[in-house]
Amino acid sequence: MNTTRGELNRVPKPTASFWLIKVLTTGMGEALSDFLVTRFAPVPTVLITAVLFAVILIVQLRADRYRPWLYWGTVSMVGVFGTMVADVTHVALGVPYAVSTPVFLAGLVAVFVLWRRVEGTVDVHTITSIPRQLFYWAAVITTFAMGTAAGDLAASTFHLGYLSGGLVFVAAMIVVVLARATAVLGPVTAFWTAYVLTRPIGASFADYIAVPHSRGGLDAGTGLVSAVLLIAIAIAFTVSWKNSTQPAPSAGTVR
Repeated sequence: MNTTRGELNRVPKPTASFWLIKVLTTGMGEALSDFLVTRFAPVPTVLITAVLFAVILIVQLRADRYRPWLYWGTVSMVGVFGTMVADVTHVALGVPYAVSTPVFLAGLVAVFVLWRRVEGTVDVHTITSIPRQLFYWAAVITTFAMGTAAGDLAASTFHLGYLSGGLVFVAAMIVVVLARATAVLGPVTAFWTAYVLTRPIGASFADYIAVPHSRGGLDAGTGLVSAVLLIAIAIAFTVSWKNSTQPAPSAGTVR
């Protein structure tokens, strides 16, 4: 990839800080979504969230390069809105998690197939045009919805509970990491598989901490969990941004 294309990429490189912030946003999205729809009227809450998400996504699409605050703001809104989409599908429409999870998976596969056919690649290092951004964000939204449904499928339908369900997805993530380290999985496949898994990992542990004891949780409350995770995201983002903007020492510098 040449320098110009790299400079125009609209999304961040998948570094350690990327994955940390990603997991935090998934947990925050789960907790904040649950907090909002239980404290306010669900229908207007979902509609307002959809509008806010659409606005920030449009701003993100119009960006001329990767802007950290804008990108992570968009991902955070996807976390909230993606949770609402999965919950509406189950609660309002009555679709079982065992049905919605494979449906969302099929939708994600369709996005990747179309993306690959149109653009020739699904590599996140080449998100340099509006069409590729649209495919990227379509994939991101679908991964959040599918990950939410998969997490609830494990916790509720399979009766694993939030903690055990979360640990199952952590184990799956370890398998992906090992598969990538041993070249069993290529970088693109490993990235998107891990991206999907971060959603049920973050959401499962956020639910475990937030939900009442009667549901197998620690009863910390969705409001508190949302606030703590928002603060954690802000801190992680700030540290990551400062580290990325520090000038590299010159070759002649002696330390």
